[in-house]
Amino acid sequence: MDRRTFLSSSTLAPLVGAGGSLLPLAALAADEIGIGSIHDLSGGLDIYGKPMLDALTLAIEEQNAAGGLLGKSCKLVSYDPQSNMQMYAQFAQQAALKDKVAVVMGGITSASREVIRPVLNKYKELYFYNTQYEGGVCDRGTFCTGVTPAQTVGKLIPYAMKKWGKKIYVVAADYNYGQITSQWVKKFAMENGGSTVAIDFFPLDVTNFGPTISKIEAAKPDMVVSALVGGAHISFYRQWAAAGLNKKIPLASTTFAVGNEQIVLSAEEADGFLLSYNYFENIDNPVNKAFKERFHKRFGADYPNITELAMGTYQGFKLWAEGVKKAGSVDLAKVTTALESGISIEAPSGKVTIDPATHHCILNVSIAEVKNKKLNILQTFTQQPPADTSAVCDLKKNPKDNQQYVIKV
Repeated sequence: MDRRTFLSSSTLAPLVGAGGSLLPLAALAADEIGIGSIHDLSGGLDIYGKPMLDALTLAIEEQNAAGGLLGKSCKLVSYDPQSNMQMYAQFAQQAALKDKVAVVMGGITSASREVIRPVLNKYKELYFYNTQYEGGVCDRGTFCTGVTPAQTVGKLIPYAMKKWGKKIYVVAADYNYGQITSQWVKKFAMENGGSTVAIDFFPLDVTNFGPTISKIEAAKPDMVVSALVGGAHISFYRQWAAAGLNKKIPLASTTFAVGNEQIVLSAEEADGFLLSYNYFENIDNPVNKAFKERFHKRFGADYPNITELAMGTYQGFKLWAEGVKKAGSVDLAKVTTALESGISIEAPSGKVTIDPATHHCILNVSIAEVKNKKLNILQTFTQQPPADTSAVCDLKKNPKDNQQYVIKV
């Protein structure tokens, strides 16, 4: 399946109007609870947004099949920001003021999160950011369910160094995720007796990586670590393989496969890459087995790999729903207090628990290798805390904290 086929297979994309929200968008009925979804269904980040929306759709449908919440049905209210920063802000405001949803799930890049978050704070709207990111968000109105560098990069870099060597060349997206994550790579390399020989940053629309590939070849690192992001950056992996360097210099990534790049690329281009995430499809537990059966029944037996970001979104909704049930309300303060009690769920990825002090999650992470378009688990680390964010954020002591810390590494 190539990228065009993958994107055109969207079950919901035909419903998206020019304004970006799903049509028709009627007002919520008295017996409905609105769930806002701000996920890119077009633009350069659509390779991530579509699976996230699918996972949220399934989670809402499952909740409604189980009787809804508080005697009401949950209604998906979806917006397509088209990877446009202005539209993230526009739809965050619309979700809170016009559509009056109970919670917003959305944002993919950290840049989009930092556009959405202040708007939802202003209008006292609960926000779930379900994407892996660089850590440091400390905000009582926000819950971050995705993995952070201490949980994944801190496992991936020592594993890769032991396998391949100590000299690392980093290529990363040029915004806060790539910039900060590259510093975490540098930190974990140094702590394990290695070094980063260079770090190169690229805007999200860059597609020509020829000069950088030549620089990497000349630098002769033991490995490349990629924190590239978005559809345009897939070009790096193609050009890397075309230059024959995928046979000479191994690659690990903090982002590869969260957009199913391993399906877009050929096996020849991607085999051997190392990754670390909370969720991989071949996690062996009964919850995941049942989840995959439901997911493929809903979206088709030929649906491509269920991604880390899709699972983060599914788990984010499930955590929020448990908070609503415990609070007996969708009220922001009541649900937040309930979530801060340390709510846990048995998810397809394993046990997921909200850390009250940081509003992040304690969860399992695994290292996997790309092989023939599949992601094969090599090692699993159970119940990893968000140690990076907990070093700077304590919402129990400072509940009015509201910022993203750039954690010193």
